[in-house]
Amino acid sequence: MTTGTLDRKTAILLAGGVAAILILRFVVLSGGSAPAVVSAAQSVPAAEARLKRQREIAATLPARETLFKQATGDLQAIEKGMLKADTGAQAQALLLEKLRRAGETNGIDIRGMEDARVRPLGNDYGEAMVFVRFSCRIEQLINLLAQLADDPDLVATSQVQITGTTAKEKVLQVRLGLSGVVTRKIAQEKKGAGL
Repeated sequence: MTTGTLDRKTAILLAGGVAAILILRFVVLSGGSAPAVVSAAQSVPAAEARLKRQREIAATLPARETLFKQATGDLQAIEKGMLKADTGAQAQALLLEKLRRAGETNGIDIRGMEDARVRPLGNDYGEAMVFVRFSCRIEQLINLLAQLADDPDLVATSQVQITGTTAKEKVLQVRLGLSGVVTRKIAQEKKGAGL
């Protein structure tokens, strides 16, 4: 045998082997990838059960849509009370302004701010807080707290510390913390963004 004849015989055997493998793969063994046929006796009850379940789910859809619309409306009504600010410092300034206005109407001089913070509140919101210190009489404090409670925004006192004095006027030293709800974006600002 010569080298040319051996190469030709090897090439013919290789081509024949590849052809045999392709015929086996795509013609003879191709039945494994076809979907299995389910017998008619088993598929009818199963199909009826699936259809019944789908009809039950479809029947509850209008009620679910109504509940979803109601919950969305309630959430929008509540979120109207959030502080409308773009930064934590703006939210804190809004809270301080609310305190000053409420203090003025009740005869309380609220000037400076002792502390201010912004932190996450749950997974979707943030809480902006300001802390102030002032002196007032008990009835002024009660009227201030009532006025803050009547505010339509989502604000609340987060801390109230009251210290009595020995003066005849019965003046109280008050440290008051006021909190308001803000967006999560404001709560995730870099630290140091405050008043």
